[in-house]
Amino acid sequence: MPDRPSPDAVRAYYAAQPSPLVAATGIVMDTHGRVLVLTTSYKADLELPGGTVEGTETPEEGLARELKEELDLSLPVGRLLAVDSRPPGELGRSLVVHVHLVGPLRPEEAAAISFPDGEISEARWLPPEEACAALPARIAPRLRAALAALHTGSLAHLADGVPQPGSPAGLDPADRNALEHAGALDAAGHRASRPKATTAAGVLFTDSGGRILLVRPAYGNTHRWQLPGGGIDSDLGETPRAAARREVREEIGLDLAPGRLLAVDWSHKPGRLARVRFLYDGGVLDVPALARIRLDPTELLAWRTATRAELRDLVKPSLRRRIKAALTARTTHTGPLELHAGRPVDR
Repeated sequence: MPDRPSPDAVRAYYAAQPSPLVAATGIVMDTHGRVLVLTTSYKADLELPGGTVEGTETPEEGLARELKEELDLSLPVGRLLAVDSRPPGELGRSLVVHVHLVGPLRPEEAAAISFPDGEISEARWLPPEEACAALPARIAPRLRAALAALHTGSLAHLADGVPQPGSPAGLDPADRNALEHAGALDAAGHRASRPKATTAAGVLFTDSGGRILLVRPAYGNTHRWQLPGGGIDSDLGETPRAAARREVREEIGLDLAPGRLLAVDWSHKPGRLARVRFLYDGGVLDVPALARIRLDPTELLAWRTATRAELRDLVKPSLRRRIKAALTARTTHTGPLELHAGRPVDR
C-alpha cells in the first residue's frame, strides 16, 4: 500500500496545476443608490473597485483588502451578486470574477475615501445607468447584471459578460421568454430564470370611530406609515393567514385571529420582483384593546389611528388605494377584491 502523501506535497501538487485567475469586484453604493467608479493611474478606462485574489485569500478577503489598499475603506463585503467567467486573454489564463455588494456607504464613510497606495486618482459616484454607460464594454455588463441581481434578490451567472440561459438574474426578460417558448431551457434553468414574487400579509384594523390603525416602521422609509403585517415565511410552510396573525402578534402584541380576506393586491415595477399582498379584516379595536398594544421596538417606532382623509399625508398612494378599497369591501360585504397596485381590476 503506497504511503499517503504529506500535506506539503499535496499543497505543492495543487499549486502547480493550471487554474483560472480569480478576481473580486465591489459594487460600492451610497445611500442615494449611486455606484462608485474609479479612475486609475495606470489605465485609460474607468474601473470598479477590486482586483485579483492573492495567495490563499477568499474572494471576500481579497475584495476587503483591495478596498483598504485602494480607498482606505474598512467595510464588510456584502452578498454575492454575480459570477462572470472569461476565456483566456492576454495573460493566457481564464478569469473568474466574483461580484459583491458593498454598502450602502453612509455619507461620512463616503467622505472618508482616500487613495493611500496611489493607484486610484479619482473616485466618482454615478447613477447606475450613467455608470454602465461610462464603464468599458468588458465591465459594464457585469455591473448591469449585478444590479439586476440586487433588485431581484437573486444571482447572475455570466460567461464573458453575457447572462447565460437559466441565469436567475441579468437575463433580459424578452430573451428569457423566447428561450422558454423555444424549449431551450432545461428544467433547472426554467425554474431558476422564471420571474419571482415576494408575498406579504397585512391586517386592517379600525377603532370605534372608523379610524385606521397605522404603524411606523423602524427600518426602510421610516417616514411612511404602514398597516400591521409583513412577509410570509412560505419556506417554513406558513400560509398568508398564519403570517398575518404572527405579524400582528410580533409587531403590536395582540394575538387576534384575522377575519375574512378583503383583498389580494398584485404590483410590479420593471426590473423588480412582483409583490403579492393579502389583506385581512382585523375588525374593530375598542379602547381596552388599543390600550393593550405593545410595540416591538426593533420593528416599529410608533402607532396611531388615522381618518381616511389623513391617509394622503401618511401612506404611499398604492397603500392608500388598497386601504380605501378594502374599507369599501368590508362595509359592503363584498370581495375579496382583486387589486393591481391598489386599484380594483376591471373584469
